Amino acid sequence: MSRVRGPRRLRRLERTVLTAASATALAATASGCVVVHGERVLLPATTQADAAKALEQFTDAYNKADQAYDSSLDADYVTGALGAIDAARLKAGHTNHPGGNSAHTPLRFTDATFTIPKKAGWPRWFVADAKGNKGGDARWLLVFTRNDLTEKWQVAYLTLVAPGAVPKFAKDKDGWAEAVPADSASLAVEPGDLSQDYATYLGKGGDTFAAGPYTSAWRTQRAKNAVKPGLATQYIDQPLTEGAYAPLALRTADGGALVFFTTHHYQKQTAAQRTSVPVPNKDVQALTKGEIKQSLTMEFVSNQVALDPARGAAKKAVTMIGRVQGMTSAQGG
Repeated sequence: MSRVRGPRRLRRLERTVLTAASATALAATASGCVVVHGERVLLPATTQADAAKALEQFTDAYNKADQAYDSSLDADYVTGALGAIDAARLKAGHTNHPGGNSAHTPLRFTDATFTIPKKAGWPRWFVADAKGNKGGDARWLLVFTRNDLTEKWQVAYLTLVAPGAVPKFAKDKDGWAEAVPADSASLAVEPGDLSQDYATYLGKGGDTFAAGPYTSAWRTQRAKNAVKPGLATQYIDQPLTEGAYAPLALRTADGGALVFFTTHHYQKQTAAQRTSVPVPNKDVQALTKGEIKQSLTMEFVSNQVALDPARGAAKKAVTMIGRVQGMTSAQGG
């Protein structure tokens, strides 16, 4: 078993490697060889101890924010898809319960494992897989990311998956995982294309994704809800890949990858003449601008985790294993 390095040791290691890389670059330039850039040096994103501390800090901040319905209390610990979903949830909670969350039950994690990729450049990130005291038997997958050693670790993705759904990861002799680039051609679908492909699939179908609750079953449910007596529902699905919403992928032992990615969704309800849109719940109302009369357009951010097979695999369809969606705003009309 490899020895776990502390955060200070890791920082010293990183500085030493970068200094050595810079020296190599100077020597290579002088001799006419290819220049080696420090930002291309492969380094572990963090240590097991630092990852465990990051999970503890996130959980403490998340619980404080949930108890008070105050997004400022965990804003430094969330980003990307989770940041958007969490901020809207807390905003609605504060509007309807300004005194705080009387039903608050602290979130607790046990049996946590951390998969840490060895990669070059920023952002650096890792995945926590833990059992939560909420969500039944589901495993919680949290992706922590940061853009600098001085930044706090922030959770960009949070999904729940069934027990046994998390695959084995490819690791080197020291136990570090492999981050897969967004434009990797080694997979059935490039990680950077999954957001657009999923948005397209939801609207038109196809064979990119395997049948399941987050694919074929969701399309069937939306089709049933599209037309009801006196009410029509339209759906718009869009990719979301910039900045903190960028996909992140880990190589699996079978040559494929576990990919986290984000999508953007709109759902518009339009009532027939002389009728009105059904009154939504208080949380939806808290996030709605304008008066709800003939229409209601709701905006959602969704984060997913999928198994993306290796390009040469017998089964090429991408399998969705987890999805968490949250409404972020709405407009009445």
